[in-house]
Order: sequence, then structure tokens, then C-alpha cells
Amino acid sequence: MTLECINPKDLPTPQTYTQVIVATGTRMVFVAGQEPEDIHGKLVGQGDLAAQARQVFANLGRALAAAGAEPRHVARITIYVVDYRRDEHLSIIEAARVALFGDHKPVDTLVGVVALSPGYLIEVDAIAVVDG
Repeated sequence: MTLECINPKDLPTPQTYTQVIVATGTRMVFVAGQEPEDIHGKLVGQGDLAAQARQVFANLGRALAAAGAEPRHVARITIYVVDYRRDEHLSIIEAARVALFGDHKPVDTLVGVVALSPGYLIEVDAIAVVDG
């Protein structure tokens, strides 16, 4: 499996994601939107975006592992945030993201939404490409 990360010279170079990824592998892994829930399906971090973001990205890591994938195999994520405000929320989301991905920077789209499940502030889904 290889992920070729490309930041074209005529586009801005993002700090936390890559503009383009070319993925080569034999198996694609699609991970459903991960919510800020513990193993019992209980909401973690009521009203606390940082706690919910940490839980969501930890859950994403667990889901990937269940499919035999690792964070470094992720080509794309979509991040959904309730009432997204860049100045207040971006650094919180990026901290949780880096905790899972480290230096790996999958392509992403961040979408501000009106609502998710009641009390839920963030949800993240993913696509990974692995060999075998």
C-alpha cells in the first residue's frame, strides 16, 4: 500500500492535511462516521468539543484496527462539526486529529452542520487503502 501525498505548488500548503493523495493498494476500508461514544454507546464529553474530538478520533483508530488498517493507511476523512467556528474549533479538532495521525496528513473535508445526534458536536468518517 502506498499513499502519494501531493501539495501542488499553485495551491496553499495546509499544515494538517494534504491537498491530493494518490492511493495504491488492494483493499479499501470504509469507516462509518465515528461518534463521541464510549464502548457502551454513552455520549462522552457533553458540551465539550475537545473531549468529544478525542473520543471520536480514538474510536476511528479502533475501527481501523478492527479492519486490519492503521491510521497511516487513511487516504481521506470527513469531519462534521456542529455550529463550526474556525477561530474557536479548528485548533481543538487538529489536536485530536494529530493524536491519532501524528505526521500523516490524509485528505480531509471539514463540514459545519446544524446538528448531529442530540448532544453530539463532532463526527468523523474515513476511507483507508491497505494491501492484502
